[in-house]
Amino acid sequence: MGGSQETFNKKEQEKKRLKKKKEKEQKKEERKANSDKGKSLEDMFAYVDEYGNIVSAPPDPRNKSVIKTEDIRISTMRQEAMDPADLIRKGTVTFFNDSKGYGFIKDHESQESIFVHINNVEDQIRENDKVTFETEKGPKGLNATKVKLIP
Repeated sequence: MGGSQETFNKKEQEKKRLKKKKEKEQKKEERKANSDKGKSLEDMFAYVDEYGNIVSAPPDPRNKSVIKTEDIRISTMRQEAMDPADLIRKGTVTFFNDSKGYGFIKDHESQESIFVHINNVEDQIRENDKVTFETEKGPKGLNATKVKLIP
């Protein structure tokens, strides 16, 4: 005659749903037990002792040391002025397209590839030429400027 409408899959899904509901209820009870609600303001304070550790009791005022505000110095280190000769780099033109007006120079020191545009070239350059140049920060990285051939 008529069999049960509950299939194995439906039973498994119902079991999973009930298990999830039970786990959720347990988590809710656990949160309620560990809740900070109802605690006084004093119970929620945290203190730092003389060694920098967080403790629940206030530090002993006898261990307090007085620091004069004049003794506190907040500043950055002075940066020495750069020698203009240090800004000039040497490199080799690895690629240059005359028709499009751009190319790349491989820096001899850092071995990085630096973009160069025809507007920043003072002499006519070709691939494998040795050049001197300076760099500036562009939107996509370093750009070579004041590019000159090494005689």
